[in-house]
Amino acid sequence: MFSYRHAFHAGNHADVLKHMVLIATLDYLLEKDTALTVVDTHAGAGLYRLDGDYAGTSGEATQGVMRLLASKGSPGAPAELAPALQRYLDIVVGDFNPKGSARIYPGSPFITQHLLRDQDRLKLYELHPTDSRTLSANIAQLDAGRQIAVLREDGFGSSTKFLPPPSRRALVLCDPSYELKSDYARVQGFITEALKRFATGTYVVWYPIIPRPEAHDLPRRLKTLATKAGKPWLNASLTVKSSKITTTPTGEAKRPGLPASGMFLINPPFTLKAQLTEALPQLVSVLGQDRNAAFGLEHGG
Repeated sequence: MFSYRHAFHAGNHADVLKHMVLIATLDYLLEKDTALTVVDTHAGAGLYRLDGDYAGTSGEATQGVMRLLASKGSPGAPAELAPALQRYLDIVVGDFNPKGSARIYPGSPFITQHLLRDQDRLKLYELHPTDSRTLSANIAQLDAGRQIAVLREDGFGSSTKFLPPPSRRALVLCDPSYELKSDYARVQGFITEALKRFATGTYVVWYPIIPRPEAHDLPRRLKTLATKAGKPWLNASLTVKSSKITTTPTGEAKRPGLPASGMFLINPPFTLKAQLTEALPQLVSVLGQDRNAAFGLEHGG
């Protein structure tokens, strides 16, 4: 149950998509003065070293944030990055790596805290024993006081207790590892319960796109949930390579790793579709690894 460690995947193409969307959504919600509560159901360790053992071993960041950073000014790259992508780089690289070299990668807890104001609140759930301890230690360095709560609990099981918050403004990020096949059904159940408690919250779900029926069913099921609840929704996806298993010259099967991922939002910012319409084609151009690279963007409600 606890084998998944996001440190191996920090800064990969899925993180680029996820955190670009998260930042754009937070920027919009924070335009109003009223306090915002953010609930992160699967927070991870919070901060990651891209030159450390985990990320260095996998090298996934080199095909994600590093590739995006290196594309600036290179031949064939966009002359200017879309505003949502530039904003993403300004925060995850510029604000967390003052010298300009991307050594530290902030996870969603630190990106969110970096943007929040004094009146806002952040609830972080992490059940993995090692990551929970690391998260607590990382958050303690911020000296954020009561603004941030770190809970070593099941985010699926208990985070809805914060809904609705006193200000009746909330963003909920649901980003499990999907290491267990049951996570797909638990996401659906969690969002169903959350909408019953607080129908006007903004819900953001990251999901992998892999050759598994549950993975392809999840966005369709979330679409049905939002439609039945009469709420607007947006679904963005990024594919960087083929999902097919190939064979090495020695006859060994080679799995491609994560080929694609998506972000499904219920009650998204009305400005987000236009931002992603500009940013997603650039992500395909810069992060695409083969001719299967593509993006998807649909909305309703």
